[in-house]
Amino acid sequence: QVRLVESGGDLVQPGGSLRLSCLVSRSLVSARTMKWFRQVPGKQREWVATITASSTTTYADSVKGRFTISRDNAKNMVYLQMNSLKPEDTAVYYCNTMPSYWGQGTQVTISS
Repeated sequence: QVRLVESGGDLVQPGGSLRLSCLVSRSLVSARTMKWFRQVPGKQREWVATITASSTTTYADSVKGRFTISRDNAKNMVYLQMNSLKPEDTAVYYCNTMPSYWGQGTQVTISS
C-alpha cells in the first residue's frame, strides 16, 4: 500500500513563501500522477495542483503563477513551492495519488 507523508507546513506572513514536501513510500513517484489538495475546516477539500508521470503540471486558478508542483524521482518526493502567500491560502494541505491514497496533511497558516 502506498504511503504518503507531508511536511513543511508553518505559520508565515502574507507575501511569504513555503515549500511543502510529500514523501512517497512503496511506490515510484516517477510512475504516478501526484496531486496536492487543501482543506479549510467546514469546507470541501479543494484541488490545488497536479503533476503527471510525464511531468505535465496543472494548477487551480487560485494558485496559478504563485505555486509550483515538482518532484524528485531520486528521493521519491513531491513538492509544492508556494510563493506570494495570502491569508486565503490558509488550510491543511494534503498529498494524493490514485486510487485514493492520502497523507495526514500539513497545516499552512498565513497571518500577520
